Amino acid sequence: MNEAATPETGTRVEEGLAPADLAPAPLDRAAGYALLADLAGPGTRADTLGPLDELAPGFPDWIVTALFGGTYQRPGLALRDRQVANLAALTALGGVEPQLADHVRNSLRIGLTQEEITEVLVHLAPYVGVPKALAGLRVAAATFAETA
Repeated sequence: MNEAATPETGTRVEEGLAPADLAPAPLDRAAGYALLADLAGPGTRADTLGPLDELAPGFPDWIVTALFGGTYQRPGLALRDRQVANLAALTALGGVEPQLADHVRNSLRIGLTQEEITEVLVHLAPYVGVPKALAGLRVAAATFAETA
């Protein structure tokens, strides 16, 4: 790849392709916080974002703005489909049980049933391995029990 630094930013870009040539990636901070409140509930901001901001100032705002105000705002997938993708990705990744539990709660909040969430996790077994699918099911079962 033939790269050169642009005089305006010093950022390396492929020659012949300037940032102005790319479609913008809109980030809507307000929409991100509104979606997070709808998805995760009102307590998330104080319970999760506050302590994280004390540890890593600005990081929670970046997450909310880039993820919920950016990626989630793209057309092409319904919120339900995005949650199914999140459940699958987090289960496949493994070792992220708190985030998976959050997304199980979020999925329930937007209308997925316990049966649908369970079936997503069972469906993953041949793709991600039985141990990861079982770990995801344990997180889901614990989350179902706490939300009952």
